[in-house]
Amino acid sequence: MMYREVRGLHQAAYVLAFFAFGSQLLALVRDRMLAHQFGAGGELDIYYSAFRIPDLLYVLFASTLSVYVLIPFVSRYMQSDSSGSQARHLLSQVFSVFLVLYVLLALVIALLAPYIVPIVFPGLVGEFDKTVMLLRILLLQPLLLGVSSLFGVVTQLGHRFVLYAISPLLYNIGIIIGIVFFYPIMGLSGLAWGVVLGALGHMFVQFPLVRSSALAFGATTRIVWSDIGSVLRVSIPRALTLAMHQVVLLVLVAIAGLMTVGSVAVFQFAYNLQSVPLAIIGASYSIAAFPLLSDLFAQKKMDVFRFHINTALRHIIFWSVPAVGLIIVLRAQMVRVVLGSGAFDWGDTKLTAAVLALLSISLFAQAMNLLLVRVFYAGGYTKVPFLVTFFGSTLAVASTLGLYTTSVTQPTFIHSLEVLMRVDGVPGSEVLMIALGYSFAMLVQVLVLLVYAARMFKLQFKGLATHMGKAVCAAIVGGASAYAALNFFIFGVDETSALGIFLQGFLGGVMGIIGAASTYYVLRTPEMTEIYKSFRGRLFKTDVVAVQDEIL
Repeated sequence: MMYREVRGLHQAAYVLAFFAFGSQLLALVRDRMLAHQFGAGGELDIYYSAFRIPDLLYVLFASTLSVYVLIPFVSRYMQSDSSGSQARHLLSQVFSVFLVLYVLLALVIALLAPYIVPIVFPGLVGEFDKTVMLLRILLLQPLLLGVSSLFGVVTQLGHRFVLYAISPLLYNIGIIIGIVFFYPIMGLSGLAWGVVLGALGHMFVQFPLVRSSALAFGATTRIVWSDIGSVLRVSIPRALTLAMHQVVLLVLVAIAGLMTVGSVAVFQFAYNLQSVPLAIIGASYSIAAFPLLSDLFAQKKMDVFRFHINTALRHIIFWSVPAVGLIIVLRAQMVRVVLGSGAFDWGDTKLTAAVLALLSISLFAQAMNLLLVRVFYAGGYTKVPFLVTFFGSTLAVASTLGLYTTSVTQPTFIHSLEVLMRVDGVPGSEVLMIALGYSFAMLVQVLVLLVYAARMFKLQFKGLATHMGKAVCAAIVGGASAYAALNFFIFGVDETSALGIFLQGFLGGVMGIIGAASTYYVLRTPEMTEIYKSFRGRLFKTDVVAVQDEIL
């Protein structure tokens, strides 16, 4: 099954969603272990802060190695040379340049880390040495994940989506090993070495396929700089686009570091939780759609190209909007079940749940953003996503700072928000401003992307308003059903035990899903029929590229 080809938009999306769900479950186990061990405290503030610079480097460098940049180049070489020698040489060149440049930059950052950390994270006073230590270890992560990203070009071109999707599972398993086995022996550095182990697994699981492929590559000294220049002209705008998001997270974490101790951990936990449905819905459809959209655009099949964009957008809305309603209603149960253990107390739970609810408001926008950015990349346009993302990133930082300043100068504003989110009296509620500012920026950003996509690709989004209306109705009915179930099942359920909270949340979730699904059925949404037909197409056995009438 790992090496089976999977073709077709929905089939590939569901394969990726299935493994993304497994990966996110492991991520939740990871976060629960961290919450149990440390709570929302200073140690996790150090751990999560140390991640930010390596993650930024990964985005900057791995974007050059990304499937979204290299697949069009490799596909073009494969069409002119069936042996794959030109494509293989291109991959070897990119690999070699990345290896040299990243190692040199990582060494410089490792040496200058004692000076960089106090500037970037001024709120971690007294903990700079520990942050520097973790940062130096975590600099190995971008190197390994960068090579793994290059391997992903080969696995995706071969339509081995199962193999590609297993990598994140192994990444999280490595981190869990670090928590369970390395931390008791090595302390905080053990957590970082667990991350490195996970990155190794992420890379090596794809290695056997790459080694046996016609595109197997290695280091080379024969660099054709015109080839590298062609790749960089496409990849640099994309790298900067993705880097904007990491810069925003870095700035938001830095702002959280100036707040109450534990604010970084609260924000990161909530962000990780909302990333579960984002990965399952948004990332799965965007990753599955990109190779198909690139091929259709190259063949100038614009009607089918536009059809698949609208199809993917409709299904993202179909899944993500009701998810927002359920998350808002079930937020406390979700956080308590996943993180509520050991040092993670009820105050941490309420605060994380409130941040989660505010972040999830923009969940559907974040998912649509993932797809729309890839639509532009499939069409060979990289400047528009960069400019729009730069605007959204600037807006996210500005709105967060503005809201934070308002919460300080006008206490009634933050008190009203505390009452609304049920965290009045809980220390550290100023972290809500970060989530609110981030969600506002994401909503505005996706609207701008939709406008540009409509103009550049002549897309018609009129029908999306109808689908959005149906999804909002499903979210309202689903959320109301979940809320009613929570109040009904509170009798006879021990809310002080993890099992009792899980049962309450589970039963509320089931009723919410039934409510949302019933609403979709009554409103006769076409997505339900399309999903049914996709599963009838035998998800793991299809070898045929989905065409328009198959999805209809």
